[in-house]
Amino acid sequence: MSEYTEGVAGYVARGEAMAAAEAHRRSVMRTKKFDTIAVHGVYDMQAALANQGSIIEPGYLSSAEHFENSDHMEAALAYLMPAWVYSRIANPTAHYLEETLALLEGYGFDGEVSALATSSGMSAIFMATNPFLENPRPGMNIVASARCYGGTFMLFGQRYGAERGIDVRWVRDPLDLNEWAEKIDGNTRFVYGETPSNPLVSIMDIEAVAGIAHAANLPLIIDSTVATPALTRPLNLGADIVVHSTTKSMTSSGFAIGGAVVARHGIVTDIGPDEMRDNFAMYVKLLPFRDHGPGISPFNALMTISDLRTLRHRMDFVSKSTMKVARYLESHDSVDRVAYPGLESMPGHDVAKRTMWLVDGADDYGTEVNRFGHLLAFEVKGGATEARRVFDEFEMIWRATDLGRIKSVATIPAISTHQQQGDEGRDLASVPMNLIRLNIGGEHPGDIIADLDRALAVL
Repeated sequence: MSEYTEGVAGYVARGEAMAAAEAHRRSVMRTKKFDTIAVHGVYDMQAALANQGSIIEPGYLSSAEHFENSDHMEAALAYLMPAWVYSRIANPTAHYLEETLALLEGYGFDGEVSALATSSGMSAIFMATNPFLENPRPGMNIVASARCYGGTFMLFGQRYGAERGIDVRWVRDPLDLNEWAEKIDGNTRFVYGETPSNPLVSIMDIEAVAGIAHAANLPLIIDSTVATPALTRPLNLGADIVVHSTTKSMTSSGFAIGGAVVARHGIVTDIGPDEMRDNFAMYVKLLPFRDHGPGISPFNALMTISDLRTLRHRMDFVSKSTMKVARYLESHDSVDRVAYPGLESMPGHDVAKRTMWLVDGADDYGTEVNRFGHLLAFEVKGGATEARRVFDEFEMIWRATDLGRIKSVATIPAISTHQQQGDEGRDLASVPMNLIRLNIGGEHPGDIIADLDRALAVL
């Protein structure tokens, strides 16, 4: 029999004690270094003892929670106490992931941060943007960088634009602050950017664009999938909401698809109820997310937690390798152009140097160090046919649409990730037919360069 005998009120009191205990644990972990947070999250010894002593976060592969009695069920389903209820809404394993992501993305941020894990990166982008599009009115618009992932381009352009009639105002050059400012008006609902972008690895000045958005009382949403919080934490630069495809850099093993919405408390907007502004991620989780249903698989959440533990070290290693590969390609006679934020020739290099730092890098190198991530792109001389010839010659570099893997992967965006945009959409996003996007994995950079050298030799 339960020790609580006061009906629903007793369970509410129990819930308050549970929430206070986790808030304390969260405050303790905020005093730790990035690597320690990545390894432990909020899963401590007390949590382990409640899970048969398991040192590693357990995978709760269960769809629903058993309740002690009707009062417990009522309190839980009314969100009057923390509970798992149903894995479409909440799950213990997903919760461990969410808390870890909030701590990592909020590392060094003064305010409170919450996170929501989703079934994919695209579901994260949908859940981060759709709440601002409620109650449509004539002229309603969104302002977004055209240099974004192909799925994002289609969500905004087709699902929101063509199907709902929302005016999508694309920013061609994310470094042009005037272009951002000129496209915003009184009917704009949010401002959206991706940095570094996929596939052009374009950079935007998050801090400057946040200032423009906030001056219009608009939230800035940033897709930081490529950088991860190991290299850039947009909330510290003024962003309101950060989205990730955790499928990519965070889950470098390639074992799981997932996404995340991470938001600071008190986002800048006059849209929606107070609860949405106060704690956007929790509001979305308990209401629209519940109804749309893009819950992450507990198994996928567990795979992501496992890979997150080494995030900073991996991003450091692959960033150094990618710089070597980028410099090799930049000097190759068969390559027209290389896009990589670490190259001095790259537009936005100065912004990248100011905003992309290996977190806690001074602990390793004695001084803060820039790191620019694992993604680059290069244009093959001669055009689309020559790019395909080179692409087809890879023997170690995998041909796939993925990125962020521990294995190096390449794709031709014009015929894969950005194919659906069509010629006009690719022109808007500046995606040429001869562009090869290359994700650098954990292999020795010399072996990656050797594979590229042999492939480029066919020209």
